[in-house]
Amino acid sequence: MKTCLLLLLFTCLTVITFAQQQKVDDALLLEYYQTQRFADALDYLKRTYPEPITDLKTISSLAYTSQMAGKLADAEAYYQRIYEKDSTSVALLFSLGNINLRRGNSARALIYYKKILLRDSTNFNVYKQMATMAYNMGDFASNINYLQKANHLNPDDPDVASDLATIYINLKVYPRADTVVTKALAADTANLLLLREKAIIYYRTEKFPPTIALCTKLIAGGDGANDVINMLGVSYFMVKSYQDCITTLEILEKNKTATETSYYYTAMSYKALKDQEKAIFYFDKAIKEAISINVDSYYSEMGDSYDKLHQLKNAVFAYQKSLLYDSKSVITYYVLANLYDSGLKNKTSAIKYYKKYIKTNPPEKQKSYLQYAKKRLTELSH
Repeated sequence: MKTCLLLLLFTCLTVITFAQQQKVDDALLLEYYQTQRFADALDYLKRTYPEPITDLKTISSLAYTSQMAGKLADAEAYYQRIYEKDSTSVALLFSLGNINLRRGNSARALIYYKKILLRDSTNFNVYKQMATMAYNMGDFASNINYLQKANHLNPDDPDVASDLATIYINLKVYPRADTVVTKALAADTANLLLLREKAIIYYRTEKFPPTIALCTKLIAGGDGANDVINMLGVSYFMVKSYQDCITTLEILEKNKTATETSYYYTAMSYKALKDQEKAIFYFDKAIKEAISINVDSYYSEMGDSYDKLHQLKNAVFAYQKSLLYDSKSVITYYVLANLYDSGLKNKTSAIKYYKKYIKTNPPEKQKSYLQYAKKRLTELSH
């Protein structure tokens, strides 16, 4: 029996050793990789190299393929086996960091990235990755610190330059933002991401002619975002090109993305062109856009609360405010009429609001209110 067991163990070891010495079909594996069939590639490698595996190159292939196949737990386990034998490889540490980041373990990923910096304090990719992590974690001080270091190491990188410039713009440090963007644009003059930042800097520093030139270039390049169109329209107004301002901001109106600001500058442009009716029309739109569409309901609810506290004058004031923001609120006329009639004993105002309520032609569901309003109007009018 003992001899049989020894023979079986020797046979298994022989098979495993032979399997690990088999040559991979490189053409097949390349086909899997080129067609993005990483799961198939992983299955093929596992069949070709059954456990236990000791060769680091083989484990590395399995780790990479597992990572590309989305088998992140397996990939980390393979990379960890390599790390236990060689903890100095920067590429290995980066892979472990990236995998942990993709698995949502930011704290562990940070450990690996910091280990890279201990070996290579000038690693641009690590600073860039750590900047993104810091931003996602809400650590904005670290975010700007890592972006500054990454930008110092590689000022041509458009993503880092754009992110850093955005921070400087938000901090209103426009000269520093401009320096960062200008350096990056020197390496890629047609980069829309950088041109957008440059346009924002021009706009914020009130350099309107170059803002117009860059926004026009951005739109021609396919970046017709609302903020770009708005900057272009306002810049046209600032250089007294009023019709261009109107034409540009009409794009936002047609797209139903107009704002208080766009309506205001459209109105001001019409006013400058002495078209007062259009000016009034757009000033009215600006006012409505500036006010929450729910203001009338806020005042109406406030009025109801005052009514329940028996603070009738305050209730009347709140309901009247509600009507200022939405004169189509039919029931509010009835409520005001009732307050003046029953609570404040103000016959004149009660008649006024009963009449207004009846004129609105209330819906069928308010039939009982309408009947009462007509009855009280008749009684109060005699």
